[in-house]
Amino acid sequence: MAEQPTTLHLTDPGAMRALAHPTRLRLLGELRRRGPQTVGMLSDVLDEAVGSVSYHLRRLAEHGFVIEAPERARDRRERWWRAAHERTSWNLVEALEDPERQAASTLLRRAVLERYVERLRAYLDAEATLEPRWVRGTASSDSWLHLTSDELVELRADLEALAERWRARSDPDRPDAGTVTLMYHAFRDPR
Repeated sequence: MAEQPTTLHLTDPGAMRALAHPTRLRLLGELRRRGPQTVGMLSDVLDEAVGSVSYHLRRLAEHGFVIEAPERARDRRERWWRAAHERTSWNLVEALEDPERQAASTLLRRAVLERYVERLRAYLDAEATLEPRWVRGTASSDSWLHLTSDELVELRADLEALAERWRARSDPDRPDAGTVTLMYHAFRDPR
């Protein structure tokens, strides 16, 4: 069984606001997905200027999202970076207790949602180029459920357990394994 991923639990509104930048979310995501990289490598992947990537990495480092990986460098000029944690989380109820934290949490969640939408659009643009064996497992759906607040908490735990079970099975070195994005949302409809 795979090790439990390391998780950074955010409580600082400043860190939430720093991560809410679209380029920073992409940088952190790439470092988590592909492992340690140089500024130049990240610049190529994100199609961003080297100076911009450097700036955003420094901002991420200020808040503990990324750290340098000097063991990868061939010389003192080459700077490698890695994600400091495999996941980032924050408690929504805790955020409600502090207006500044709640505003920062909402800002970050909106930025994450926009990143999800970008990723789904990229998939839709590429779907016709994929082999049918990869398209057959694609899923998009929604359901109207009538639950109590306790049942919603239970549903969240079930979804997290399901995602963890598949994360533990995940192995990028397995023959024929491809990167799969899993996204889910469960929330009370405010209407």
